[in-house]
Amino acid sequence: MKIQYIDRKSGTLITETPPGEGFLKLLYQNPFGKVALLPMVKRKALSSRYGKMMSKASSVKKIQGFVDKLGIDMNESEKSVSEFTSFNDFFYRKLKPNARPIENGFVSPGDGKLIAFENVSDIHNFFVKGRKFTLKEFLNSTSLAEKYKNASLLILRLAPNDYHRYHFPYEGIASDMTKIKGDYFSVSPYALASNFTKVFCENKREFCELQTTDKGDVLIAPVGATMVGAIIETFTPNSKVQKGDEMGYFAFGGSTIVLLIDKEKITIDKDIIKNTQNNIETAVKMGEKIGL
Repeated sequence: MKIQYIDRKSGTLITETPPGEGFLKLLYQNPFGKVALLPMVKRKALSSRYGKMMSKASSVKKIQGFVDKLGIDMNESEKSVSEFTSFNDFFYRKLKPNARPIENGFVSPGDGKLIAFENVSDIHNFFVKGRKFTLKEFLNSTSLAEKYKNASLLILRLAPNDYHRYHFPYEGIASDMTKIKGDYFSVSPYALASNFTKVFCENKREFCELQTTDKGDVLIAPVGATMVGAIIETFTPNSKVQKGDEMGYFAFGGSTIVLLIDKEKITIDKDIIKNTQNNIETAVKMGEKIGL
């Protein structure tokens, strides 16, 4: 399979070559990898141990090579490469104040590759094979599953080279975070193609509800993944937040943010829906409009 996405501004179709692509294929497409290696890699202990390594001062030597290999634009960063105290300090770096303009409408909570479904049920025709994905299992709540059963669903995939802080997509009152313990499957499309339900119903995840005055409630769920050392919230629960305010950040590794929205009050941009139907992700930046 190819991992492809649309550069939204140019309309160019780009094929992504993720870091560790060969190992991901071994884990999720090779029978030996699935049986012998995946059970170890998905465990919290491995990701936590690697996350701690990336927080050591000695890890700074990895930064420049990572920047060069993945073409990261450090002009957006508040700090230069020499100012970071560890690889993780670089990984969840803050950007300069004007690096991500906040546009009108409903905006992306982060940088990454986006797929979107006007109806939650549409997922079954796109990804799920075998075990069925259910909101009840994902949210670990019967009442919330009932509340959002007719919602639209968006999945924002953050690759290791992306900006790894995430923000509120609209203004409102943000609830406490509900935390659900779990494993650390990769969120790469290689993993999702055959393990969608495992990734989203077994991985470590958290969620809050954003109560808005005019767009209904929006559920925001950061999901951990392989080599994600931690999910850290930086907002004050049960307080008013503005669109674009920081919500939290991920330590080292790929990760995902899932959004559930009221489809009667927020309409996802048509190009994102069309790209999803064509099995192609859409590259977006934090603060970029993704719906009205």
